[in-house]
Amino acid sequence: MSKYICILLIALVFEAVGVVFLSKGLKEIGEVTRISASEISSLIARGAKCPSLLLGILFEAIFFGALLYLLSQRDVSLIWPLTSLGFVITALAARFFLNEQVSWVRWCGVVLIVAGAGLVTWSEKMKEGKSREAGPAVSGQVRGR
Repeated sequence: MSKYICILLIALVFEAVGVVFLSKGLKEIGEVTRISASEISSLIARGAKCPSLLLGILFEAIFFGALLYLLSQRDVSLIWPLTSLGFVITALAARFFLNEQVSWVRWCGVVLIVAGAGLVTWSEKMKEGKSREAGPAVSGQVRGR
């Protein structure tokens, strides 16, 4: 279990850094002033040349690859809620790298997210503990990954 948590935490750091680069890159290429084919193609061309945006996409792709691996190994009901820990890392990254002001209300929300992720992890530990107590007769029914 701890191996998967470590992989997830590393992946979430990639995601947070990716989001920071995406935000920075999108601000660099500018916004769409009008919706037309030429404006959209110009925006795509600027984005294809923007190092921050491309780095953000790369980091998000690494996160997505790790997420796919984790979902193939563990229950989605465990992994997906734990990805919410990315909100913590992203809020910290936005605060320190983008100099965004994160209000105390947002930090309270982050604390609630951490508490929820903790409950999900705790429920998985409880499930693993019960399968060990039940012995070999039940262990065949529990995923052995």
